Amino acid sequence: MHQSTEISTEAMLADLRRLVEVESPSRDLSALEESAEAVSEILEKRLGGTAVLLPGEAGTHVRWSGGGTPQVLILGHHDTVFPKGTLAARPFQISDGRATGPGVFDMLGGLVQAVHGLAALDDLSGVEILVTADEEVGSGTSRRLIEELAQKCGAVLVFEGAAEGGGLKTGRKGCGTFRVSIEGRAAHAGLEPAAGINALVEAAHQVLAIAALSRPEMGTTVTPTVATAGTSDNVVPAEAAVLVDVRVESAAEKDRVEAAFAALTPHLPGARITVQGTVGRPPMPESAAAKLFAMAQRLQPSIEGKAVGGGSDGNFTAALGVPTLDGLGAVGGGAHADHEYLMVDAMTERANLVSGLVESIRLTRRN
Repeated sequence: MHQSTEISTEAMLADLRRLVEVESPSRDLSALEESAEAVSEILEKRLGGTAVLLPGEAGTHVRWSGGGTPQVLILGHHDTVFPKGTLAARPFQISDGRATGPGVFDMLGGLVQAVHGLAALDDLSGVEILVTADEEVGSGTSRRLIEELAQKCGAVLVFEGAAEGGGLKTGRKGCGTFRVSIEGRAAHAGLEPAAGINALVEAAHQVLAIAALSRPEMGTTVTPTVATAGTSDNVVPAEAAVLVDVRVESAAEKDRVEAAFAALTPHLPGARITVQGTVGRPPMPESAAAKLFAMAQRLQPSIEGKAVGGGSDGNFTAALGVPTLDGLGAVGGGAHADHEYLMVDAMTERANLVSGLVESIRLTRRN
């Protein structure tokens, strides 16, 4: 049986250092396996029981169960956006009340706080933990398991980094990436440019059409972000590609934008267009967080909620109608950036919030 332990900032920082110093870039299978082993060691050390490693095509996920009827899913990920070797340039450090290093805010700090908050409880029955290895690259291999566990538990707490100012994330936009590939025909740019079909010119037409799909007043942003074309300065480009970031607040806008991409047609005779992608993460409506956020406010009345543009695995669970509260992780900032940081003095308060929320959820179920 699990024995509760007092929440200690020093112990949390030790575990955070352990995870940061493993390094866990997405798609690096060997690094993610090592990281998963470190996560499982911390889970077993702090919570007892046995953590199960779930190898997959995109990396190794980690699952832990407190036994009994599932009542709450603790959801996070251990992959980061930083390539291996980043640690050498930005080692784990604590200075001026901040912890820095690759992944401290997104989202290794949140994982540590969740584990230590749970460790303070005498009883962990009903608690399910899933730490995935592919969140930063779309959750392609973990989505089905996330959704399955969420439906069994009936409540999901997501430990992504907090919103600005330490608030919880009560809503998220749906998001996805589209790739528009254009096939033209090469020709000598000086001798016979008219014999070619300029894929770059076609791409320019498409970029303008795609950008016009945005409806900022409805929370929809459609942003061309990366374009490639051509092979040489004296050759009519035969190929081009455009990557597009899409964010939507409603299912209706998701359907509209996806239909618009599917309907893209060439402007230049003979050009061909292929579109790949979807709004892979559905919107997370604020209604999905309402009950759990009310619990959080009773525990910490000053805490605020905020709808944000970024997506997480909470989008999947909220879309199923499962109550989902996000942004319970580290207080800090700089996600995906070189200045990423975590505020050390907020760690204990956030861990206590975990304890209180889990107890509140289980009490509600009993009543």
